Amino acid sequence: MKTPAYYDAVPSIVMIDPLARMLGSADDGLMAYFYVDAVKLTGHSCPTVAGAWQMTRAALAKLYPDSTPRRGEIRVELRQSLDEGVIGVVASVVGLVTGAANAGGFKGLAGHFGRKDLLRFDVFMDGDIRFTRRDTDRSVAFVRRSFPTPRSAAVSHLLREALNPQASEAVRRDFAKAWSEWVTQAFDPAGEAEWVEITA
Repeated sequence: MKTPAYYDAVPSIVMIDPLARMLGSADDGLMAYFYVDAVKLTGHSCPTVAGAWQMTRAALAKLYPDSTPRRGEIRVELRQSLDEGVIGVVASVVGLVTGAANAGGFKGLAGHFGRKDLLRFDVFMDGDIRFTRRDTDRSVAFVRRSFPTPRSAAVSHLLREALNPQASEAVRRDFAKAWSEWVTQAFDPAGEAEWVEITA
């Protein structure tokens, strides 16, 4: 599988998954997630996927400053409904890493390790998304603003050309390259974040 080089530069996220440890799925329950995992889940890399990844990393660092985050033990609440805008994509990335799932999630083993209903939508709150540790009730919340670097006219033009059924492979390659260059700006440490932490 050949992917853009910038994927490898995106910091990974390491979690402890007690369910994985219980079932012998991973030594000590340690599971590393990489940006390419989010790309595989959603089928693409875009500012929404990149922003959700960065925001999830920031939330976990805040909630677990001195320890490894524990997958399946974090509740995630979103202000928007599931079908509103791109919130479903954001929830997919967040759920991949944290293990939080909606009503269709894993119900658990004899009352343990359940992930069902840890991902909730249409929650009245300040901010757009809130992460909460179930063991301590410590929370961190974020508001979302537009991607700091809007899509350029050149990228939009290439997109229109690439979507043409008669587009050449050269046009499609040019668009893919321009798109990737745009998305990489979401990972620029000197740039502005799409998701901004607020007081939970």
